Amino acid sequence: MTSSGERAAYWRVPGLALEAMDARFEQYAYPMHAHDTYSFGVTDDGAQSFVCRGERHVSAAGLVMAFNPDEPHDGQSAVHHGYRYRMLHLGEDLLRDVLDDAAPGSAGLPLFGTPVVDNPALARAVARLHTAVVKNAPRLVIEERLTATVLALSRHAATRSARLPDRQGRVDLAAMALARSLLRQRFAENITADEVARVAGCSRFTLYRGFRAAYGFAPSDYQRDLRLRRARTLLAEGTAPSTAAAEAGFADQAHLTRWFTRTYGVTPAAYRTAP
Repeated sequence: MTSSGERAAYWRVPGLALEAMDARFEQYAYPMHAHDTYSFGVTDDGAQSFVCRGERHVSAAGLVMAFNPDEPHDGQSAVHHGYRYRMLHLGEDLLRDVLDDAAPGSAGLPLFGTPVVDNPALARAVARLHTAVVKNAPRLVIEERLTATVLALSRHAATRSARLPDRQGRVDLAAMALARSLLRQRFAENITADEVARVAGCSRFTLYRGFRAAYGFAPSDYQRDLRLRRARTLLAEGTAPSTAAAEAGFADQAHLTRWFTRTYGVTPAAYRTAP
């Protein structure tokens, strides 16, 4: 949907029951409807008003929205200049899989007792996952942010929460070394967390926690660092930035440029032509 003051866009993650929406509305009003997914969002600007569970709620900038599956709601602007918001839709099986990976034997799915939650940390988590989906981030990034978001929502916004793991625990350094070895071998591939965890012989949650404890990086950060190292080597050999980006596993030259400049303080082109 696009018109003056009205727009909406959707993204999907292949192989995951995960979708993202980004919209800005002034006049458009949603009729009463429901999704067969969990739906989490954050309002970025303005405010929206909606009826849910027989009561009217308002989500202003910075607030999180949390809808359970099959929960009817409508929606419209609560202010004259409209509102912008971002939304994520997660299938029940996907959410269950994340929770079960983190805490095998978890007691059921979470239930969100209020559709509007005031928690800046949750808002940041939802926004970070949304950004990863929209920007087609590497699969490791999406899956790490998905786990972080689901666990944060279940801990801090659910009235009936699955039993979640303690944040502490012993790190299996041998298992983390296997994970690191795989990432070194296949850093340019869009490898999944399941593949890395399977090689390490642990759950995805244990992988995230243990890898960071062992090496100071999340697996996705380590993968990006390996890609940057490879691109740096290629650039020093005179390879064009676009070719270096592709060979190192970056989505495109702009993606390489953004991270190369942020990490090394110089653009790939400038590094390549340095005397």
